[in-house]
Amino acid sequence: MTKTILVVDDEEDIRRLAQISLTRVGGHEVLTAASGAECLRVLEERRTDAVLLDVMMPVLDGTETLARIRAGAKTHDIPVVFMTAGVVESDMARLRTLAISGVLNKPFDPLTLPHQLGEVLGWVEP
Repeated sequence: MTKTILVVDDEEDIRRLAQISLTRVGGHEVLTAASGAECLRVLEERRTDAVLLDVMMPVLDGTETLARIRAGAKTHDIPVVFMTAGVVESDMARLRTLAISGVLNKPFDPLTLPHQLGEVLGWVEP
């Protein structure tokens, strides 16, 4: 089943790798954004099935972006999965208390990313 996923990361290489993985391996349609502000603009223009959102970004970080997604009339119910690198367990526990569907670690394996995301979102069986 093809889904539309918005990948948000300030690192171009990560966006590109996730896009290639989710389109070629996963068969999904992928939109990208380089910042939290760009993410919000994209979501105002286009409904997506999920957002894969980097936690650590300059200016508007992942948690602030999430808060604005949840506050939006059009976006409040879009599933959000955080992507993060180098987070300690206490930070991971805090992230899991937020209104997100899950957390995926960076770096990720491009061959398994679509399945991992699908598991977190309940699109595929574990």
